[in-house]
Amino acid sequence: MIFVLILAGLAIGLGIGFAFNITFPTAYSFYITMALLAAMDSVAGAARSHMEGKYDSLVFITGFVCNAILAGLLTLMGDKLGIPLYYAAILVFGGRLFNNLAVIRRIALDKFLEKRKQQSWEK
Repeated sequence: MIFVLILAGLAIGLGIGFAFNITFPTAYSFYITMALLAAMDSVAGAARSHMEGKYDSLVFITGFVCNAILAGLLTLMGDKLGIPLYYAAILVFGGRLFNNLAVIRRIALDKFLEKRKQQSWEK
C-alpha cells in the first residue's frame, strides 16, 4: 500500500513538474541538489524500514525535514566560508542511499526466493 502512495506521489510530482515551466536561478542549484539527495535518502530509508516492518511516519517526516535542512545548511555554510561543505552531504547521504538500496534489494530478493520456494513445495 505504501508503495502505491509513493508511486502516486512521484507521478503527481513529475506531472506537475512537466506541466509547469518552473525554473530556479543557478545560484540555488547546489541547494536544490543537496535537498533532493537528502530527500531521496529519507525515502529510501522509509522504504527499507517498511520492508523490515519498522516504519514510523513520524520518524520519516522528521528525518525528511531534518536531512533537507542539514544538507541546505551545510551548503550555505560552505558557500559563506568558501569551502565546499556540500561534499559532506554528498558523502553521507549518498553512502546511506546506496546502503539502503542494497538492503532493500536483499530483502526483496529474500522474499522472492522464499515465495518461489513455497510455490515449489506446493507442487
